[in-house]
Amino acid sequence: MAFSGALTLSDLNDFISPSQACIKPVEVAKTSETQGSIKVDTSGSYYEVSQDGLETKLETATISLNDCLACSGCITSAESVLVTLQSQEEMYNILKQNKIAIETNDPSTHRTVVVSISPQTRASFAAKYNQTPIQVARKLTWFFKNLGVHSIFDTSFSRDLALLETGREFVDRYKKAIVKGVIKPPNMSADASATADSGDMDVDSAAKAPRKRIIRRGAANDEPAVAVETESAMPMLASACPGWICYAEKTHGYMLPYISETKSPQQIMGSMVKNHYGSQLGLKPDQIYHVCVMPCYDKKLEASRSDFYSDLYQTRDVDCVITSTEVEKMFGEQGMTDMAVFGEMDLDLGYNSVVKDATGHDQVLVGAAGNASGGFLEYVMQYAAKELFGVHGVDVDQGHGVQVKTVRNSDFREVTLELPTGEVLLKFAAAYGFRNIQNLVRKVKTGKSPYHFVEVMACPSGCINGGGQLKQDSSIPLKDWIVQVDHQYRNGVVARKPEENPVLAQLYQEWLGGVDTPKARQQLRTCYHAVEQNLVNPLAVKW
Repeated sequence: MAFSGALTLSDLNDFISPSQACIKPVEVAKTSETQGSIKVDTSGSYYEVSQDGLETKLETATISLNDCLACSGCITSAESVLVTLQSQEEMYNILKQNKIAIETNDPSTHRTVVVSISPQTRASFAAKYNQTPIQVARKLTWFFKNLGVHSIFDTSFSRDLALLETGREFVDRYKKAIVKGVIKPPNMSADASATADSGDMDVDSAAKAPRKRIIRRGAANDEPAVAVETESAMPMLASACPGWICYAEKTHGYMLPYISETKSPQQIMGSMVKNHYGSQLGLKPDQIYHVCVMPCYDKKLEASRSDFYSDLYQTRDVDCVITSTEVEKMFGEQGMTDMAVFGEMDLDLGYNSVVKDATGHDQVLVGAAGNASGGFLEYVMQYAAKELFGVHGVDVDQGHGVQVKTVRNSDFREVTLELPTGEVLLKFAAAYGFRNIQNLVRKVKTGKSPYHFVEVMACPSGCINGGGQLKQDSSIPLKDWIVQVDHQYRNGVVARKPEENPVLAQLYQEWLGGVDTPKARQQLRTCYHAVEQNLVNPLAVKW
C-alpha cells in the first residue's frame, strides 16, 4: 500500500521554526496488486492487513541526517546526491582504485589520498577509548596509513590561519564601522588612554579602503528593506559552522553581510592541501583526494558548496567528509573493535600542530586556547583588544581582563572588555543552538544587538557535541559525556597563539605572497548566497 510522501515536522525542541513544512519524496515498491487496510492497535502501532487477514507491522517513517541537516529544512535533491557521495565507501573506492593502478602500473588513475582530522574528533575518540589526544592522533595515523592513505594532517593547523584571518577581518571591519557611523567610538579619557592606547586605530586608512555594498530589499516578508555594507556591518558573526550558514542563507538572507567572510578551518585546509601541498609534491589539485574527518554531518554539505569547487581542475577542495561515527564504523569493517590495541605512528611533517621531543618523536599537540568550538570568540577578543586599544594580557578562558557572564542558559555567554572607568570597549557573545540563534537574529534584524562579534554554532554545547560525534554509553548522562569530551579536547594540548605558529608566516609568503594579497583573499575568504525558497505546507494544499 502506498503512502503520501509528505511529512510535517513540528514543535521540535531545538528545531529552527515550529511547524515548518518538510517534504521528502519516498519511492514505495508495491508488493501486491491487491489492496488491504490499515489497523492501529492499543499501543499505537500500525499494521497493514491484507485481504486474506495477514497483518504486517509497518515501520515508523524516519528522516536520516542525510535528508535533514541542521539547516533551514529540507535539503534539495541535488544536495542529497552530493552528501551521499561523501562516505567511507567512496574513500574505500579511491583506495581500491589506487591499488589497481599500482598493480597495473597505470599512474594516470592514481590519486594521492590525504586525510585531515579535527581536534573535536580526537577528543571524542579519546573520551570513549580512554586514550590521550596524542595517542588518538598516532593511532588514527596508523589506522589510515594501513588502509593506504598517504598523509594525515591536523585541522588545528588550518584553524590557526582561520583565527588569524578572522581577527584581522574583525579589526578592519570595526575601523570601517567607526568611520561609517555604524558604531560609536569609545569615549576614552586621557587617563583611560594610558591603559588602552587607541592610537593604533587608523580610521583614515579605513575610510579610504574600498567598500563592498550588499543591499537587501525585503525579498522575504520578515526581511527589513535596508542597505548593509558588508565591510562595516556590525556585529560580525563567526562563519565556521555550516549549519548556521545554511540557516542564514535559506531563511534570513539579510543576515549574510554580517557573517565573517573567512573560510572555516576545514575549507582552509582544503585550499592548502589542494594548492600549496599539491604544488610541493608536483601534483595538480585533481590528483589529490582530500578527506576531512569532522564532528558534524553539516560539514559534508559545506564541502559540497560550489564556492569550493575548481572548474579548471573539476575537483573540490575537500572531496569527502566522514564523521567520527563513520570512522568508528570503519574500525569494525576492518575487523578492529578496540582502539586501545591499535598500533601508533608519528604524525606527518607539514600541516600538523605537534611538538617533538629530543628523539624526534611526537610529544604533545598544540592548539589555540579557547573552547572546543575553535576558540574564535577568545582569540578575536584578545587580538582586537591588542590591535585596537593596546590592551594586552586578555584571556577569556581565565577571565583575565574581561567580564564573562552566562546569559539565559549555558549556551549563551557574553564577554565584555571594559576600561577601569566602566566604559565598554568591546562586547562579544557566544550563541549556541537555534533557540539562541533565533534571539540573536531578531536583535540584529531590529538593530538592537549590543555586540561587536558573536561566535555562532548550530549545535547546543558547540562542535564538541556535533551530530557526528561518538555516542556515550547509555549509563552516562549527555551533560556528563560532553564534560568528558571537552576535558579530552584540552587534555595534554599546549595552548599557543596562532601568530606564534612558526610555519604560518612562511605560508603567507611562499603560498599567498603576503598577508593582504588578492591570492590570500581568494584562498582564505569566501562569500554567501541567499536562497529563495517557497515553503508550502503540503497538508494545506488543495488538489
